[in-house]
Amino acid sequence: MTLNLDSARSLCLLRLSAIGDVCHAVAMVQAIQRQYPQLRITWVIGKVEYQLLRHLEGIDFVVFDKSLGWRSYWQLKQALSGQRFDVLLHMQVALRATIASMMISAKTRVGFDRARAKEGQWLVTNHHVEPLATPHVLEGFMGFAKAIGVQDLTPTWDIPVPASDSEFAANVVGNDKVMIICAAASKAERNWLPERYAAIADHAATLGFRVLLCGGPSELELNLATQIAGNSQSAIENWVGKTSLTQLLALLGQAKLVVAPDTGPAHMAVTQNTAVIGLYAHSNPGRTGPYTSLDYVVNVYPQAIAQQFNASVPWGTRAKGADLMKMISIDMVKAQIDRISHQQALL
Repeated sequence: MTLNLDSARSLCLLRLSAIGDVCHAVAMVQAIQRQYPQLRITWVIGKVEYQLLRHLEGIDFVVFDKSLGWRSYWQLKQALSGQRFDVLLHMQVALRATIASMMISAKTRVGFDRARAKEGQWLVTNHHVEPLATPHVLEGFMGFAKAIGVQDLTPTWDIPVPASDSEFAANVVGNDKVMIICAAASKAERNWLPERYAAIADHAATLGFRVLLCGGPSELELNLATQIAGNSQSAIENWVGKTSLTQLLALLGQAKLVVAPDTGPAHMAVTQNTAVIGLYAHSNPGRTGPYTSLDYVVNVYPQAIAQQFNASVPWGTRAKGADLMKMISIDMVKAQIDRISHQQALL
């Protein structure tokens, strides 16, 4: 049954992490705002993710800091004390999110359908989204908007960036044709080989691209960037660990092309309407790929799954192994760079 929120006044959205997922959620929440401009929307979000989205218009954020352990639930309860929402959208199937939802008072509590409502989510919800057999994560999220009566589910994004960060990106990029490599995923096994990143950076340079390395300040990302730059024959600019999330978002918006594995910045680039070449071996890009650039994905996931299973697998099954990304060749990625470069030259 589809709900109607024409007379509702307040909605709480529970989606704590991760960067890519909250980027998908932005498209959903802005579709809700178009349909129900009267709604006061509160978003319970993770600490890192808040840094990216804190300038969104019409949203009250409550930050859930999981590093505080059990104290984080008490802080959430205190932050929402005295508030009762017309609707809760419980959009995260993780035990900590299920527990966090118990701190939120709401008459109608919308969760995933029974097949997807894992980690006890089904115990704390009383309304469910429509089942979907093979959804992209973004489409799964849009199911929540559909469940509350939103009719226009076309994904669009408007993530405000401070003027100083936009100016920073404009100064870095200038008038150059820039390709950004965001090389690091959250797990090392999902990263492509540094010498292969270097090879496609060199190839991009021959096509007139200026190549930037971008990413966060973790040791994994810093070391990978150093290895890529060390293997390259061209002048790669290393910005890894040197930008805030909103500065990175602004840079991604200024770029002509982004190359990345299954990682948050790929989805950040999607919100900026920038072409993305996603590198996928462990996860199904049909579920987690860069939504507006799925046609550009270099995808060896089917081969990886075929090697590990003798039968069809559930949607979203991850392939396992430390060497799967080696199945992605340099020529596969070069072909997509050439394709996108040619298309952009015709515009």
